[in-house]
Amino acid sequence: QVQLVESGGGLVQPGGSLRLSCAISGTIFRLSAMGWYRQGPGKQRELVAGITSGGSTNYLDFVKGRFTISRDNAKNTVYLQMDSLKPEDTAVYYCNAELRTTPWALSRVYWGQGTQVTVSS
Repeated sequence: QVQLVESGGGLVQPGGSLRLSCAISGTIFRLSAMGWYRQGPGKQRELVAGITSGGSTNYLDFVKGRFTISRDNAKNTVYLQMDSLKPEDTAVYYCNAELRTTPWALSRVYWGQGTQVTVSS
């Protein structure tokens, strides 16, 4: 049973910082791409940042230069450092990961339960 557990969300003032973490537990044979998505009030879920197994990254234009995604393969954990936060960044943030549980299993995408980030004065 694979589980993704996010942490690090909360309330922060505009211009502040937060660091989200997402730890993956369970049986993992191969961990591929990982990413962070968000869903704001009344909005569709969107990709915020992604990182491949080789470390290549991509970002939503709105967060470029403010957010940094990273991963620790030894800990099966992905991080999202969020700086210079804006009220428009308020959303529920979800992590996801593409992985295989055994050598003969198909690759699947798993999701965390989400963590609330609120940027407000």
